[in-house]
Amino acid sequence: MQKKGLHLTLKIWRQKNNKTKGQFETYKISDVSTDSSFLEMLDILNENLINEGKEPIAFDHDCREGICGMCSLYINGRAHGPDTGITTCQLHMRMFKDGETIVIEPWRSAAFPVIKDLMVDRSAFDRVMAAGGFISVNTSGNTLDANAILVPKDDADKAMDAAACIGCGACVATCKNGSAMLFVGAKVSQFALLPQGRVEAKRRVLNMVQAMDEEGFGNCSNTGACEVECPKGISLENIARMNREYMAALVDKG
Repeated sequence: MQKKGLHLTLKIWRQKNNKTKGQFETYKISDVSTDSSFLEMLDILNENLINEGKEPIAFDHDCREGICGMCSLYINGRAHGPDTGITTCQLHMRMFKDGETIVIEPWRSAAFPVIKDLMVDRSAFDRVMAAGGFISVNTSGNTLDANAILVPKDDADKAMDAAACIGCGACVATCKNGSAMLFVGAKVSQFALLPQGRVEAKRRVLNMVQAMDEEGFGNCSNTGACEVECPKGISLENIARMNREYMAALVDKG
């Protein structure tokens, strides 16, 4: 026996660009399979709109495997929707009920201006990373094999956990202050915990925090919403580690 599809009302934010005023528009969609993903549902809606001669809804996506972090949607008041530990592309329509109204918005942050509809510009993250989110390596031919440097298992595990951050921006969208400290904390931590990252540690944290502030992100007030909504479960411990690194760098700088 074939499953009955969902009949849904979608309230979707439409905005031509960051210079124009946006508004919610309402769409009806029928017979949506509960096995389909949220992005597949939007694909179906866009196909219907195109067939009707209307402009499709712009939304960001790429790998659709929970890795790239592109699918930045605020769904029914939650980043990535009504589930935990997932990105929007991993959200399935079985999480919704027949006849439900779903409100879909872009990330709301001054540092993430709207490009169009549900797409936002997250290049602020790229500029923060360019300020120090890397390790400089001498490639003269005298490089040391990284595996020759012993790393405690606990430090390696914590560094890997921090490196799991996919830069989706859910932490910023969820934070009432629009803070990027969970993202920056994770990127600082993944290097600060390893010997390869200690060489540039002080310069890295000072530059990345400065870049974060210049981009207009808010400060952390320890609400913890960022950790709750992070699809990769990045810990608040990374913010504490970044703060310690930052204070030590300031003291050393004099």
